[in-house]
Amino acid sequence: MSQLIRTLKGHIRDEIIKKGGWVNAHAHADRAFTMTPEKITVYQNANLQQKWDLVDEVKRNSSVEDYYRRFSQAIELMISQGVTAFGTFVDIDQVCEDRAIIAAHKAREVYKNDIILKFANQTLKGVIEPNAKKWFDIGSEMVDMIGGLPYRDELDYGKGLEAMDILMDKAKSLGKMLHVHVDQFNSPKEKETEQLCDKSIEHGMQGRVVAIHGISIGSHPKEYRKMLYQKMRDSQMMVIACPMAWIDSGRKEDLQPFHNALTPADELIPEGITVAIGTDNICDYMVPLCEGDMWQELSLLSAGCRFTNLEEMANIASINGRKVLGLV
Repeated sequence: MSQLIRTLKGHIRDEIIKKGGWVNAHAHADRAFTMTPEKITVYQNANLQQKWDLVDEVKRNSSVEDYYRRFSQAIELMISQGVTAFGTFVDIDQVCEDRAIIAAHKAREVYKNDIILKFANQTLKGVIEPNAKKWFDIGSEMVDMIGGLPYRDELDYGKGLEAMDILMDKAKSLGKMLHVHVDQFNSPKEKETEQLCDKSIEHGMQGRVVAIHGISIGSHPKEYRKMLYQKMRDSQMMVIACPMAWIDSGRKEDLQPFHNALTPADELIPEGITVAIGTDNICDYMVPLCEGDMWQELSLLSAGCRFTNLEEMANIASINGRKVLGLV
């Protein structure tokens, strides 16, 4: 038999292995594999903001054992792909309390010789409402990185910037990195990445803050994007792209620069901004069709951004992930 011709996938995968292996920099492993055919209507009929509360059903009914089982399945899926480090948000709030994070720590102990696990607290209930703030404070002591979702408090109270201040203060006081969901809705009305840059500098957190998603960046005019990239360099902002999570962005009638609903890696990388990659939600209410496939995520980002710098693709999937998780 003649020698098989290699694909670019094989070449890039080999380069990733040389650089220490795959890194999944962002996920929600505690809710992985909770989508079923019977529940697909939740995805079909609810927007993301509504799902933030609809997942209460999963959280309320999950025991520590349930959470551990899902963590284990997600972790073993990553190990099977050659993932060497895995960052995941974990729900810690008044609904699930500390059950998910207890399971997460159990999983870390079990798999400690197979993979590096890093945890951030998910704040689906925000950080403004007193009970939500209580659980944010509790959760912040139990994780490696502080996690944030300022749009929740913007939506409920018009206090997104105040939420960013709370997140920054907590991360700085505990000496932890901060990972924040921003600009998720593919709209030029969103400027959360810029706000996060400004707050990072204001709080002296340069190089310690990571923006997750940044989908709306591409909806802004080129002049704005160039200005934003300068702010990102000034604040040493890093970014995690989760391609499958937002490629399903719905149709809109808004006029905006043509782009795919993806983190603009093709512009960020040449501007000197670190971009890593994550699976985000794996087969759950938010992203039911995501299978947690790292190559699918990387190839979608590359094709959707028309970004085929092979060396940088390998960096996105490896070295850059270690940077955003604080491992290097």
